[in-house]
Amino acid sequence: VQLQASGGGLVQAGGSLRLSCAASGRTFSSYNMGWFRQAPGKEREFVACIRWSGGSTYYADSVKGRFTISRDNAKNTVYLQMNSLKPEDTAVYYCAADRNRVVLSLAVDDYDYWGQGTQVTVSS
Repeated sequence: VQLQASGGGLVQAGGSLRLSCAASGRTFSSYNMGWFRQAPGKEREFVACIRWSGGSTYYADSVKGRFTISRDNAKNTVYLQMNSLKPEDTAVYYCAADRNRVVLSLAVDDYDYWGQGTQVTVSS
């Protein structure tokens, strides 16, 4: 599967952005999906994930209550709605797909396919 992330940009603190990740292929609905981010000089970190069915979601503590992950399997797309953005949310955001449907993973190494990333910059 090929993933294409979009929707990043420059926003002031307190603002909102909605990221999208469009997937190619007919098997999107069988993958668990995740969003990760990587700030300069830091390791890639987990942000949020959603089960293939949309029935379960998990969030990093740093974004819980501010970010919402969702998916539309009919459109082969996963979203990340980001509200109340903070300067520390500045990073390149990546979407990823995991073929393992049984376990909804938070680990970077468990994901099999990655998008190219989209830059989110939050100014103070």
